[in-house]
Amino acid sequence: MFSKRAVLNQIRPRATLLGLQHVRRSFAACSGPLLQKTSPLDPGLEMPKCDYEPQPYQGITFEHAKEVRKSNLNPALFAYYKNPVFICKGHMQWLWDSDGKRYLDMFAGIVTVSVGHCHPRVTEAAKKQLDNLWHTTNIYYHPTIHEYAELMASKFPGNLKVCYFVNSGSEANDMAIMMARAHTGNFDFLSLRNGYHGTSPGTLGILAQNTWKLNVPVGFGFFQTMNPDVYQGPWGGANCRDSIAQTDRTCNCPAGQCMASKMYVDQLKDVLVHSTSKKLAGFIAEPIQGVGGTVQMPKGFLKGAYELIRERGGVCISDEVQTGFGRLGSHYWGFEAQDVVPDIVTMAKGIGNGFPLAAVVTTPEIAQSFAQAVHFNTYGGNPISSAVGKAVLEAIDEDGIQKNSEVVGTYFLEELLKIKSEFPDVVGDVRGKGLMIGVEMVTDKESKTPLPADKFVPIWEDCKDMGVLMGKGGLYGNVLRIKPPMCITKEDVDFGVAVLRTALHKYNQSK
Repeated sequence: MFSKRAVLNQIRPRATLLGLQHVRRSFAACSGPLLQKTSPLDPGLEMPKCDYEPQPYQGITFEHAKEVRKSNLNPALFAYYKNPVFICKGHMQWLWDSDGKRYLDMFAGIVTVSVGHCHPRVTEAAKKQLDNLWHTTNIYYHPTIHEYAELMASKFPGNLKVCYFVNSGSEANDMAIMMARAHTGNFDFLSLRNGYHGTSPGTLGILAQNTWKLNVPVGFGFFQTMNPDVYQGPWGGANCRDSIAQTDRTCNCPAGQCMASKMYVDQLKDVLVHSTSKKLAGFIAEPIQGVGGTVQMPKGFLKGAYELIRERGGVCISDEVQTGFGRLGSHYWGFEAQDVVPDIVTMAKGIGNGFPLAAVVTTPEIAQSFAQAVHFNTYGGNPISSAVGKAVLEAIDEDGIQKNSEVVGTYFLEELLKIKSEFPDVVGDVRGKGLMIGVEMVTDKESKTPLPADKFVPIWEDCKDMGVLMGKGGLYGNVLRIKPPMCITKEDVDFGVAVLRTALHKYNQSK
């Protein structure tokens, strides 16, 4: 872990007193000796100290909330855990339930809390804007959207300069599809199998997991190509990923080349030859698949795919809803790790640290094509959301969040690789980059059969009972999704890994 002084030295001269105070306070409150005992299985397992003390919860009871959820909320909603948690307070990487139990958040509200729960700078920006102007829409000029757009555009390479602010990732991806079709005059659209891009009527066409599909018409002109999964797919070796976490497969690729990548690009070409027309509207992919189980594509895949798409008149879209804003550590955007520049970028989740906000960023040329008709979004670029989004970008820079993702994320992967070597018959694959990490559970190392729910869930539940909240994903729900707020420390990693190790020991004893 880098020192407190190193982080303070990274802060730009324009940092406000609030930003400086936050950096010092976050290290003081969320690091330090391991003090709080939490584990019902191992009395010696202790949670990192946190000096923050939330006020006792006063509000609707958990039992009443369960009844309301049953009677008055969307019946398709699902809750994590057989005994769900009733979260009432958050501070940086920590969450508290209504009984005051503290949890280390390793899932960040589905990869949404980027700089930390209730981050002081972001909270202060929202409060300040609330006192000045809540809403006016963009039929009038107001300061915050212009300040935010200018700062956001500065984060992109090349000619990605025009921002469209919307409310969710699904809405951003819907817009990107329409934008691609309007600009190219073409219709056919490609995505990857196992990809997730939202569940609106428009995005259901590019979503390629049957878990989320309803038996209703969702449009036409959408095609999927083989997912470039170097662990479960037909091709892949020990040097395919841009990561310290590789598969156990052997690899004979020449230096600087990835034959698996070439094979998956050939599969994309095969779909183009046999399934689509000669002209394309576009192609969308996540640089690392999120809901699909943190599947990291081989080096060079996007470069080869983008070439094929552009040869046929299409535009290339990078879905950065989960991979953006420094989470991968080495780069600010996931597409940069694949050495490409897309034509359109979509983003949400971490963009607002939990505030409803999303965006599409594209080139002036594509933006001009989209201006053939009036486009308007009542809440897009709302003064409060713009103030929050701008504060998030500033906090990422001032707190050294991207560097923390790289240093702590690399350490996390190293420790999880040790777990993999300790439990080779259940931990099939550790993968990811920075603080976007997946751990795939299997029945055995050779077959790589996904660990069934009745065996996976108890491991996941035990982690929760010991105070660590992780996500789960992948088509078969057998992948631990570890994507914490990007402010976590090495001490937090040590605790999280110790909890997982304890849960896996218990699993082995129960077999």
